[in-house]
Amino acid sequence: MNNYRLLIQYDGTDYAGWQIQNETRTIQQTITDSIETVAKEKVNLIGSGRTDTGVHALGQVANFRIDVELDLYKFRHSLNSILPKDISVLSIGKVNENFHARFDARKRTYIYIISKYKSPFFRRYSYNYHTELNLTQLNSLSQLFIGVKDYTSFSKKNDDIDNRLCEVFNAEWYEKDDLIVFEISANRFLHGMVRTITGTILKASEIQNSKEYIEKIFSEMNRESAPMAVPANGLFLFKVQY
Repeated sequence: MNNYRLLIQYDGTDYAGWQIQNETRTIQQTITDSIETVAKEKVNLIGSGRTDTGVHALGQVANFRIDVELDLYKFRHSLNSILPKDISVLSIGKVNENFHARFDARKRTYIYIISKYKSPFFRRYSYNYHTELNLTQLNSLSQLFIGVKDYTSFSKKNDDIDNRLCEVFNAEWYEKDDLIVFEISANRFLHGMVRTITGTILKASEIQNSKEYIEKIFSEMNRESAPMAVPANGLFLFKVQY
């Protein structure tokens, strides 16, 4: 059995997230259908993680196993020719048969983009946040998320998940031209976690006793304790490391 690894980019605006769902358009289903059309064989496409509705990806990784040996250049060209314009396969390579895009991933990195002003060119891919931001303060608050912590208060309720411990390796804010970027890396992310963390840090930056405010949200272990999540359009799965 041949195992192939894909590096994928997509604009998630018009999709109900990565994961296949009944009667709705998803990234996973769209790519799976295209692979099966080109390869003429059923496949199980496995992604490194499930991006939510409206979330984008610059470096999603996926794999699938298939009986036939593929001509990689020809296959990628054929695949991209039938995929919609908002999805692109950047590369494809043959990997060890045991490689699993989700379970073998050691670090996932997301970025959240904030635009400093209203722009018709940024509207699909950033959050136009009206308050002036202090990067020194934001980076100080972000340090409260580093390490192994329980993220119950920062993720959507899901009865299928017993363990909500995640290890965050890095969380930092930086400026790039007319944009402000929040970059966060962890071993895993829960449903809605990055958007809620981002919203919490932004809210905390506007109030007094901001560190105590964040620590209290962690301790209450209740999603209703955290502020509203920021919009999905500013969030990108940046890269996955193995």
